[in-house]
Amino acid sequence: MTAVGRSATDPVPLGHRDADADAARRGAVVVGLMSGTSLDGISAAVARFAERDGRVVHEVLGTSHRAYAPAQRTRLAAAMQGTTPQETCRLHADLGHWLAEAAIAAVAESGVAWGDVRAIASHGQTLWHEPGHSTWQIGDPSVIAERTGVEVIADFRARDMAAGGQGAPLVPLADALLYSAPGHWRALQNIGGIGNVSVVPPGGVLEGVRAFDTGPGVVLIDAMARRADPALPFDVDGRLAAQGRPVEAVVAARLAEPYFAAAPPKSTGRELFSAAYADALWRDVAAAGGTGADAVATAVELTARSIADAYARFAPEPVSEVLVSGGGARHPGLLSRLGVLLAPRTVAAFTTAIYDGEAKEAVAFALLGWRHLCGEPGNVPGATGARGPRVLGVRAPA
Repeated sequence: MTAVGRSATDPVPLGHRDADADAARRGAVVVGLMSGTSLDGISAAVARFAERDGRVVHEVLGTSHRAYAPAQRTRLAAAMQGTTPQETCRLHADLGHWLAEAAIAAVAESGVAWGDVRAIASHGQTLWHEPGHSTWQIGDPSVIAERTGVEVIADFRARDMAAGGQGAPLVPLADALLYSAPGHWRALQNIGGIGNVSVVPPGGVLEGVRAFDTGPGVVLIDAMARRADPALPFDVDGRLAAQGRPVEAVVAARLAEPYFAAAPPKSTGRELFSAAYADALWRDVAAAGGTGADAVATAVELTARSIADAYARFAPEPVSEVLVSGGGARHPGLLSRLGVLLAPRTVAAFTTAIYDGEAKEAVAFALLGWRHLCGEPGNVPGATGARGPRVLGVRAPA
């Protein structure tokens, strides 16, 4: 249903010029919160943003990362598979408290006074993401607002999807505005639970930005590591993968997954690369005579090859540099393999080139929160497929 007198494809006015928006453009401190598909914990970043001569400038003032306890991770993973309404309801509120605690820790680390924090921008935790229809993030923003006394902006993906977009990826705006190179094309490859890439032109311009989810990140690598050794949360320092050999036939068969050949805009998640998918991958390696370490090595190779394949198919721009962030950037075998497969492009960890890559997505959502305060769009329609730019997020007042 559309508003009377307006077509769904008509441009929507953007950029309200009220006093609060003007003040935000001059400068505002926002806390960004991110809990990703890897379920390793909550990343928080305190950042100051401002508009100077038509460009966005930012400063990261403090960061924190709060690892999930095993019981917390188990509850989140179970919710993604479907639990009772009571448990989902309780988890929504409980995660709100965990997110608030992460924000409190980041602000304490930054030394910023709470009175100087304009807003908290919370991604929450995705339980289900169905491209073309709907998306679901939990982590009650009202709980965060009540715990911190600060306005909270949340539910960023829904508005893009309502406008016909995928609701993902949403980090390309930050990648283009904050992390573009001055004189060459750069790819920013995040490898969280799911992998996503932003291909950005020089100089911080949005025209020409390409972005999409490449496929699995560490979700399958972590799953194979836990099956090989239940005491491990993930393949620590890449040791298991280093002990194994990838089963090429299994990798080749899995690369036939239709998602990899689908053209952008596209997004994916644990809905496709699920526990059942991981079980099948484990069985395939075992049927080929592989060991647990071989299964981990196979998942590493599948992830690396899927990323390289995505660049070959969908990133024809003259990219000379790839910066890798997320948990996958800390896996030596995966980073090394990407260096080989993506040559002659240089491949480096985001942490070595910019700043702590653990904070990158939290900073991105802080930027989206700041853009909301400014009345400016947070999506890149060319990346998500939305009908046009939209201001993202809804507010829970302080």
